[in-house]
Amino acid sequence: MDNKALKNKVIITAAVTGAWPKKENNPNVPMTPQEIADDVYACWKAGAAIAHLHMRDENGDGTMDTAKFEETVNLIHTKYPDCDIILNLTTSGDIHADDEIRVAHVKKLKPEMASYDCGSMNWLHSGLFINSPKFLTDCGLLFQETNTKPEIEAFDPGMIGNAAYYIKKGVLKTPVHFQFCMGCANGIPGTMKNLIFMKETADELVGKGNYTWSCFGVGHSAMEMLYGAVALGGGIRVGMEDNVMYAKGQLAESNVQFVERAARVIREYGNEVATPAEAREMLGLKAR
Repeated sequence: MDNKALKNKVIITAAVTGAWPKKENNPNVPMTPQEIADDVYACWKAGAAIAHLHMRDENGDGTMDTAKFEETVNLIHTKYPDCDIILNLTTSGDIHADDEIRVAHVKKLKPEMASYDCGSMNWLHSGLFINSPKFLTDCGLLFQETNTKPEIEAFDPGMIGNAAYYIKKGVLKTPVHFQFCMGCANGIPGTMKNLIFMKETADELVGKGNYTWSCFGVGHSAMEMLYGAVALGGGIRVGMEDNVMYAKGQLAESNVQFVERAARVIREYGNEVATPAEAREMLGLKAR
């Protein structure tokens, strides 16, 4: 498929669980490998091309347990063999995990995509989210070995600058893929002005044509970022990792509800929802 045919395609990523929301925040948040696998399949049927996966332990806390990732991935592949969704595994599901544990599942499972958080920051006003230069170097080189596309999560413009540095060092290969994380506590606020600034920063530091991008908005910025992403030509991430409320005063019934809304907005704007096969072409994912 040529680039012209893909021009109006928009990639939807479903971030179905994350590391923090629990059943008490929303009883519909999937927690177990079975619940996550079922949710991923339902989101795929609704139009999601990518599933961004976190795992939970028996207490519902975020974990980087390789066995949990392996069980969930196997469930998706065996229970739903027709599902060709792209799996994007987090490397940041537990801020207390050491660097080796954070990438152990990538070494074993060799996913098509995995998160690459391009800098350190305060986290939720309560702790530190550390991504040291050594970790980012080792992680980027590991992803090259496992044929895994980094999803570069940028919580502020400085992280885009970090990505440009690692591109120059050969740790990251262009075209890279950014996830602009908007409205997170301790990160850049989720406004249209700031989304444009993030994109312009990537244009300047990485170069037009050298990257693709998506974004999400946390809390009240969710809808502004959804509309903004579609208007500016990016992809959109939705799901209960980022929002447990579907609207003010209304708990989300499912992750599918978010995916269906994103698909409606995309189509009403005059674009089309990208299939996983189209998303693979747009992102330059290598055949396996």
